[in-house]
Formats: sequence, structure tokens, C-alpha cells
Amino acid sequence: MKIGFFGMNTGAFSTREAILRLAKTAEDAGYESLWTGEHVVVVDPQVPPSPVPPETRMVDTVATLAFAAAATTRIKLGSGIILLAQRNPVVLAKELASIDVLSEGRLLFGIGVGYVPKEFEVIGVPYEERGARVSEHIEAIRTLFTQEQPRFSGRFTQIDGVQSNPRPIQQPHPPFIIGGMSPAAHRRAVRQGNGWYGFFQDLEATAEQLRGLEEAAKHVERPAELGELEITVTPPGPVDPDTVKRYEDLGVSRLAVMQGFTEFAASEAGSAVDNGIAFIERTAEALKLG
Repeated sequence: MKIGFFGMNTGAFSTREAILRLAKTAEDAGYESLWTGEHVVVVDPQVPPSPVPPETRMVDTVATLAFAAAATTRIKLGSGIILLAQRNPVVLAKELASIDVLSEGRLLFGIGVGYVPKEFEVIGVPYEERGARVSEHIEAIRTLFTQEQPRFSGRFTQIDGVQSNPRPIQQPHPPFIIGGMSPAAHRRAVRQGNGWYGFFQDLEATAEQLRGLEEAAKHVERPAELGELEITVTPPGPVDPDTVKRYEDLGVSRLAVMQGFTEFAASEAGSAVDNGIAFIERTAEALKLG
């Protein structure tokens, strides 16, 4: 089982020193990967379905991954997840390829749709188009990552007569890991993803999601070049070796552990950072990661 940590850019871990400390601690402790969260903006005042208070600090995903790449040498760096419908795919392809180059091939490209209408409204993207945009943006980015003469014609993006270099180090491209718990997300993962990411899923919920992915695979053709679908899950709260084994028995390949939602809204105060670092070290010791 691969073990990562989720929450590198959020709450207490949203300052230069805290992110540096987190990244170095996790790498030294033997974690396989670090993951960011993403909400470009949060709703004020908080109303459902917005998941966090408006004062929650979130450093931009792309900036955080690039910053962490410079501070580490081995650990993989994942977006968990980028809200792809809210991004320009041509610009994002350049940013992500640059991270993969500067990290020497350590990027994991986690992708999601989003579920908070106000966040789309303020960015200027119609909420009802988010699914269609994500599916198309994935292929536009894949085109820029892989084609020597990139050409793509879609509803939202036209690519022709341009170059976007450098392309990623990883071949054919960094893993595309599709997040989401809906049937549409399952179909998208099967059809377009190297992996699937389930956030805040306990064992029972994970088993249900895997059944959903199996059902999607009955109706959606999976390109052979994508290989086997790798399963990543962020469980709710701490894990022990027995819990890890139970996830592994379900078919999960990676756990991106987190402390909990309370820490997302924490200030940058030293005690919150210390608690997070202690959680990382305690988990590494319990799972014998080093």
C-alpha cells in the first residue's frame, strides 16, 4: 500500500515555513506522496454545500506543488483535486508540465468536477457545463502533453498551429487520477483516467464506490493504454495497520491520510502545525513507513 498525506496547502499548512516543514517531514518519514486540496474561493457566509468556513486558508495548488517540488527530491506531488472545469486547459497544461519537469517526474494529476455553484459563478463558468468541460479539458491537456504537433477540436477549446514545451518527463504523461463519487465520475475515471480518487471514504463507502466503478466498466470502454485503474482513497481520520490491510483487501492501492476537517480551518499558529507534524510522524511510525 502506498501512503500519502492530504492537506499540504490548507489551514495550518498554508505558510511557507509550515509547507516546507511538512514536505520535508513527510519525505524523511517515508511517505509516497503529498496532496493538495482546492477551492479557488470559498462561500461567505458558509452555506451548504460549501465544506469549509470562509476564513479557511488555501494556497493555490499549482503554486504549492511547484514550491514543494523545490523542497523535496523523492516524494510524489499530487493535486487532490484540481477543479478542472474552473481552469483554462491550455494554461494548466503548461503549468503542470512545468511542475513535472522541475520535480523530475513526480507529478500526480488529480482531477475533479466541483460541487459548489457559487464558486463557479464568481469564476464565470456555468455550473451546468462543469462535467462536459472536465471531460473535454482532460483530452485537451492529454493532447498537449503527448502530441508533437498538438491538434484538438472541442466545444470549449481549439488547439492548432502551436507548441507547448517542455512536455512532461513522465511518459506518456503524469497519471490522470479522476476524483468523484457520482456515476458520472465513475464513468469518467474508467474512460479517461489512470486512477480514481475517493475523498473521505470509510471502508463501507469505499466498497460501494468500487462497486460503482465496476458497474461503470460494464458500460464504458476503457482504452487499453490506460492500464489497470489505480485506486486512491482519503479515509476519514487516522489509520492503523489493520485498517490499511482492510482497504488493501478491497483493492485500494494508495491511502492519502488526513487529520480531519477541523484542521482544514486551523490558523497558522504553531500548535496546529506541531499537531499536524506529530500526526504525520505518528502515522509513519505506526505503519512502519521508514
